[in-house]
Amino acid sequence: MVEARKPGSLPQHGVKGVYYAGHWTPLKSNDIEDFTTPQSPSSERCDGDCESCPNNQRSRSRNNAAKEDGSYDVVIIGAGCIGNAIARELSKYTLSVLLLESADDVSSGATKGNSGIVHAGYDDKPGSLHAKYCWPGNQMFEQLDRELRFGYQKNGSLVLASNDKEVEVLKDLLERGKKNGVKNLRIIDKKELFELEPAVNPKNIAALRSPDAGNVIPYEFAIALAENAVDNGVELRIRREVSGVKKGDDGLFTVTARHWEPKEYLDSKGSSTTRLVLGLTILNVIVAAASPHLPFLVDPSNPGQPSPIYSAVLALVISAVWVFLSKSSSFNPSDSFQKLVEMAKDPVGSGGSGISVKEMLTGGSGSWEANKGETVGVENIKAKFVVNAAGGYSDKIANMIGDHSFKIKPRLGDYILLNRNQGHLTSHTLFPCPDPVLGKGVLVQTTLWGNLILGPTARDVHKPEARDMSVESVQRYILNKCSKLVPTFDPKETIHAFCGARAKSDRGDWIIEHSEVDKNFVHVAGIDSPGLAGSPAIALEVVNLLKESGAKFVKDPNFRPNRAPIITPKDGMRGLKMKPIDQAVSGGGKGEDEKVMATNVVCKCEKVTELEIVTAMRRSLPIDSTQAIRKRTRAGMGHCQGDPKGYNCECRVKAIIARENKQAVKGVGGRPWPATTTLTERWIGKDEREQLQNRKENGE
Repeated sequence: MVEARKPGSLPQHGVKGVYYAGHWTPLKSNDIEDFTTPQSPSSERCDGDCESCPNNQRSRSRNNAAKEDGSYDVVIIGAGCIGNAIARELSKYTLSVLLLESADDVSSGATKGNSGIVHAGYDDKPGSLHAKYCWPGNQMFEQLDRELRFGYQKNGSLVLASNDKEVEVLKDLLERGKKNGVKNLRIIDKKELFELEPAVNPKNIAALRSPDAGNVIPYEFAIALAENAVDNGVELRIRREVSGVKKGDDGLFTVTARHWEPKEYLDSKGSSTTRLVLGLTILNVIVAAASPHLPFLVDPSNPGQPSPIYSAVLALVISAVWVFLSKSSSFNPSDSFQKLVEMAKDPVGSGGSGISVKEMLTGGSGSWEANKGETVGVENIKAKFVVNAAGGYSDKIANMIGDHSFKIKPRLGDYILLNRNQGHLTSHTLFPCPDPVLGKGVLVQTTLWGNLILGPTARDVHKPEARDMSVESVQRYILNKCSKLVPTFDPKETIHAFCGARAKSDRGDWIIEHSEVDKNFVHVAGIDSPGLAGSPAIALEVVNLLKESGAKFVKDPNFRPNRAPIITPKDGMRGLKMKPIDQAVSGGGKGEDEKVMATNVVCKCEKVTELEIVTAMRRSLPIDSTQAIRKRTRAGMGHCQGDPKGYNCECRVKAIIARENKQAVKGVGGRPWPATTTLTERWIGKDEREQLQNRKENGE
């Protein structure tokens, strides 16, 4: 009998080593230096003092990629893993590219709410686009992680069979995988299965093993892509919800985007914000009235539309306004760190109402509805080509140019996340035999960071009985199905639950093509699982489609593929200090301050340091919320989930964000609640833990 693993026996990313390019790299190995100090990284540190600092640019990157006439070669709508992979691929060329995201950060939609599996592609229908791009994309991840250092583990997957009928299904999957070009697949017997995974259900008699399957933290992957793209010249604007796309007589699209900001932030600015926004509106009206006398303000090929020059000038004015707002905030540089922490709002962990499916399609907890956003400007952006990578909203974007060739039919996937002390139960990603209708089914997987993740469901929004499942039914379904794979997990170790909306289309396959209305408009839509795995290969195909549309691709000799990591691997508490708030002080500068920041623990559970948070803040993507820092550093993602009665890490993070952005701490965004969770409280008590145990035991 194979001895069961013990808690902590499997490597965890960032703990005495890292997963790098698919493989475990111990802290004391020769390869660790290549991970921590890449050659010629694109992600150079910013000291936070210059006028062009990203922290002085609200809701956008500090660079302006527009051409001299104010237009762009390519506008990409949607900054999930697909849009970001495309942006990064286009950044290798001398193109002017703008990436638009409706939410308050990149990777806020389906990319944030999924398993993070880099599938091999053995179960995709041969001849489908799923099959065409999954395996090639899978094979690109090792090199991508060598360059971008987001953390990639090639842990392999197992599809379990508990009877002879299911073994026949494994044989069918094996043949399907061969047709799809997937390598190294084989069926293993019970003896080998339990040597690999001693905790799986003893009823299982065989498994299909795919050693090339892997896993990432999906939002960390997407952030790395976006960061490197922006470092190489792509311009990013967040909180821009596209409300219209129109083709002009000049052959250019005008993409209209509504710029919104959270009410909480605007309230922290006081009446000055209202006056400035009103002033901008009045300026716009005056210029429009004067346009007959100032013809250069109007697009001659498209009467009634602003010229690229006017659009560019207005965008610069808006940027200048936001720079002014950042500097005119109530932030007082003399406030102590302790005072900032005390002024910060405590995290919310009970009450409230969850976000709707509609909100999930435009950024989920990062959408303007969820943040009670208010419009602060409308931007008209000119571009020769548009790439529609808007996920759950991509059919609405297509409709804007009169293209009604597909419809998105969202499928909800619910998950339950367990503490790190459960991650030893499997090293592979475990699947049941696939359901003929619902596909892969629920899974059990250890994440890169050592947590055990259970799920997802597959609830089609257009089916009321699935869409409207009760919280109890969702939890029973996940816990019961997963217990058939690994019976011994402890549901009382649940620390988090969430849901993602997958952008399935009514075509039943991915949509990667020129629009039937206009060949300069490219759809990358309906990208459900295994879209993350296929994303780098899909990006290459988009380049081909844009070439067919006439885009000119010239390699950029200054492209820098390498990105430095944000996280620093830790050796326990060695060199780290957990300090009371009144002693947790650094000046936020360089030299000696950096040494202090490198030792100052901000998040106790995950051992996140002040330096890691400051490093993330001073990269090229705009950050103004604890949720954005949470996705980059894991601050608040540990077993206490940022409990204010403990180390109060969320308020500490808010204080650092306020200091770095020179803004009022009350205007710093916090982690949303309840968002998409099925838990009644963020910090669940004994009764709810017992309830979860009961739901596991009593089944569906």
